[in-house]
Amino acid sequence: MAHAQAEETRVEWESALVQRARDGDRRAFERLYRDHVGRVYGLCLRMTRDAQLAEDCTQDTFINAWRALGQFATRSSLSTWLHRIAVNVSLAKRRKSGPVEPLPEEDDGVPGAEWTLETPVEVQEIEDAIGALPEGARDALVLHALYGYSHPEAAHMLGIAEGTCKAQLHRARRLLRERLGVEVN
Repeated sequence: MAHAQAEETRVEWESALVQRARDGDRRAFERLYRDHVGRVYGLCLRMTRDAQLAEDCTQDTFINAWRALGQFATRSSLSTWLHRIAVNVSLAKRRKSGPVEPLPEEDDGVPGAEWTLETPVEVQEIEDAIGALPEGARDALVLHALYGYSHPEAAHMLGIAEGTCKAQLHRARRLLRERLGVEVN
């Protein structure tokens, strides 16, 4: 009960910030930015596999969001709307930039990239395995399995059919199992 009430309060607070930002209040938009930049950057980084490109995508996502804030339909969550913009920006920039080098082995301290593991596999091994997936499979996995979007939502964000999204996710999971040497019972 308390959790539901806290969530309702957070949603009301965010709606008020959105309305203030729509009215031109830059400080309200800055607060929205601070609340969402970590997960948006994490999404862009996983989709582009390039830290500098992910920073550019994150910046472009919030510039596009500021410009289109008047068109944001408050019936959906702001994070879903921002993620949709981030996916579109990342896909467009990825197409323009061509192939990218894998991320460095070090931990970048990406906000919003925390994992809860029940296996001895290291987080970096998982991130590396995800980064090595083919783009379509990686995109479906990131949106569905890591960010929790449904198949129809992920497919819509990626501009593909729902069946294609499901097939890409299945492919991603199979490839991850192979690369990580994980057996499924």
